[in-house]
Amino acid sequence: MQARDVMVSPVVTVGPTATVREVAQKLLERRISAVPVVDADNKVLGIVSEGDLLHRAESGTERSSSWWLRLLIGDAQLATDYVKSHAIRVQDIMTQDVATAAPETPLHEIAVLLEERRIKRVPIVNREGQLIGIVSRANLLQAIASARPTLEISLPDSAIRKRFFEEVRKQPWAHTFNLNATVQNGVIDIWGFAPSLAERAAVRVVAEAIPGVVAVNDHLLETPAFVY
Repeated sequence: MQARDVMVSPVVTVGPTATVREVAQKLLERRISAVPVVDADNKVLGIVSEGDLLHRAESGTERSSSWWLRLLIGDAQLATDYVKSHAIRVQDIMTQDVATAAPETPLHEIAVLLEERRIKRVPIVNREGQLIGIVSRANLLQAIASARPTLEISLPDSAIRKRFFEEVRKQPWAHTFNLNATVQNGVIDIWGFAPSLAERAAVRVVAEAIPGVVAVNDHLLETPAFVY
């Protein structure tokens, strides 16, 4: 699946001169947690999220300006914090370094971007840089929840065993020289050694995903210090 398959569109946006109060009202009214800031050509200038509104003078939650904090973070950071808590326009508080993606971006790349940047949403832009949608963590969960199992014909026992070893050998983490498997009436028994619990679980998952497998019996043992 691609970003275009799960993105929310059209996107609720604001202009750079919108007030912080207007943004807060919009987040509440639309039941969203962030809003992109766009220019007259609908190109992304920044994004304002609930996190940007946590420390505001209106709610009495602005950061402390004690002398020891000044020593720790310096005057420049204190000035930045002051702007964040007192500015009237969103252009002064928005996050400007916004990670975006194209509508053709595969969802696995979106997931990596969310994880690496530690963000909760990615604006989707076209080739002209114009905002056309947004993908959030929740949208990825929706893709999982709505996924339909692939219809495949159940394989006979011999084909199940063949498919198992084919799949395992494709994996860079697998130590196939330590593995064996037998299959009878769709029940696959896995024998041998695994160097970790993680690999043991991964081998089981490979077996469970094969069409026709009705049960998996895991007989794997922890790899001894010397196999031979």
